Amino acid sequence: MTAVIDDGSWRRLNARMLLIHPIQEIPRAAPALIGVIAAGGSGGRRELWAAAAIVITVGLGMLRWFTTSYRITPDRVEVQRGLFRRRLLAVSRDRLRTVDASAHVLHRALGLTRVTIGTGRSDREGGGSVRLDGLTAAEAAELRDQLLHRGVARGSEAPVLEGGMTAPGAGAAAPGSEAPALGGGATAYGAEAGASVSGAPAHGAEAAAHESAAAPAPEAELVRLDSSWIRFAPFTLSGAVAVGAVAGFLINATNEADVHPSNFGPLRDVVDWLDRAPLTAAIVVLAVAAIAAVAIASTVGYVLAFWDFRLTRNPRGTLHVTRGLLTTRATTIEERRLHGVEISEPLLLRAVRGARCLAIATGLRVGLGAERGGSLLLPPAPLPEALRVGAAIVGTEEPFRHPLAKHGPRARTRRYTRALGTWALLVCVLGVLAALTSWPSWPWLAVLALLPAAVALAADRYRSLGHAVTGTRLVTRAGSLVRQRHVLAADGIIGWNFERTLFQRRAGLTTLTATTAAGRQRYEVQDVELGEALRVAEALRPGLLDPFLERDAPTGA
Repeated sequence: MTAVIDDGSWRRLNARMLLIHPIQEIPRAAPALIGVIAAGGSGGRRELWAAAAIVITVGLGMLRWFTTSYRITPDRVEVQRGLFRRRLLAVSRDRLRTVDASAHVLHRALGLTRVTIGTGRSDREGGGSVRLDGLTAAEAAELRDQLLHRGVARGSEAPVLEGGMTAPGAGAAAPGSEAPALGGGATAYGAEAGASVSGAPAHGAEAAAHESAAAPAPEAELVRLDSSWIRFAPFTLSGAVAVGAVAGFLINATNEADVHPSNFGPLRDVVDWLDRAPLTAAIVVLAVAAIAAVAIASTVGYVLAFWDFRLTRNPRGTLHVTRGLLTTRATTIEERRLHGVEISEPLLLRAVRGARCLAIATGLRVGLGAERGGSLLLPPAPLPEALRVGAAIVGTEEPFRHPLAKHGPRARTRRYTRALGTWALLVCVLGVLAALTSWPSWPWLAVLALLPAAVALAADRYRSLGHAVTGTRLVTRAGSLVRQRHVLAADGIIGWNFERTLFQRRAGLTTLTATTAAGRQRYEVQDVELGEALRVAEALRPGLLDPFLERDAPTGA
């Protein structure tokens, strides 16, 4: 790849992908390979069938490289792939939202990177993105700069400075007009005289301005992973999914193979002890073992996902997140697409004063979850650190220090009514089943004992409720199992929804929902009085509700 990426010529991915594609293809084709080998009979024919199947699989993997090409023009990013069914994916560059670079072990061993260019069009369903699997690290970094850091107007040619850098704003001024400004107030050499920037020698002060404009802008580090934050990993329970998947696979495999764990020495002793032990002791031991396994898996997952985590800000208007141990990942987010932040405090993490910080931005794959998607700005870390990072992103500490307005006694009553009503319904149902059928009585007694937990849940849900308007930002907070504080800029709000259920109308309450194209696309102020909801909406977007309101006419004297 040359220094200028967007010259419009078709290119192939790096040839080293000829080694990676076949290796990637073999696990995908494993079921078919096993079937072919099993159907190949015995003796030499089986080896022949196996060799033929592997050769075909490797050939298909290599064919992916020969049938894939891409090009980047001043207006579009285009990728074409396929042999029998040719597909062309084209995305307009003004639709680009993020550039996500990742590299697993094989990529890193060969010095390659997978680049995913997000458009925000269908990221919830996994679409709307362009993937270039097989660029070098230098090419990926240059591509990121070209796509997100270029300030050239559409339809104009970007003058190329030394080293392949484009001059922001260059090409917009006609000869003899005022020179276009570059970063730091410098101007492109030769702009006033109409001279070409590329290839023209620079002299004196103009040379200094030329070199200053060509030099990459330094990035400011906002946060770096502290090794002490690993203590929060066991409280995320992210390893529960991994432990459950492994346990399910082992149970299914032993059942299919008709293998019993009691046939093995150490496991036989454990099974025998569980058979002899009292039921309570066996449950406690199994629970402790499960908690320990989940804690270990969560810690390992935390280290693998967030090792060497860094969040930096580029002066040209982007945030850059890098992380990962075995598989590295780098995500670049345009700040002009960023409309706020979210502070997330799951119950266990909140118990140890921990939290995450997430971006509220258009084009991020929130549907994949904060851990895997591109919205994560800070992994589980101390709550003060999450608040500091959030303040650094939005540019002020006020939304995180401003006291939140309470939602009043009627909102509190709704929290207790819903929690205790659900508890009472379960008690009645299980009690009737125990009295009229052969159901055991212990489920009814267990739910009956959960009354203090239901009361505590209602109290905590009410304590979490709150909202505020700080300048031009909406601050909302809600949730108990996962307490979330959202800070949303008013210019990111495109509409308001007022939702009132039957019970809310009887209580004189409403739920105000701010509609936005960013993040989860709806952020709620739950159970507030209608007058307060109208005040919040009018304070943030004056006049937006005027066509839908009937105001009292002034009375005459």
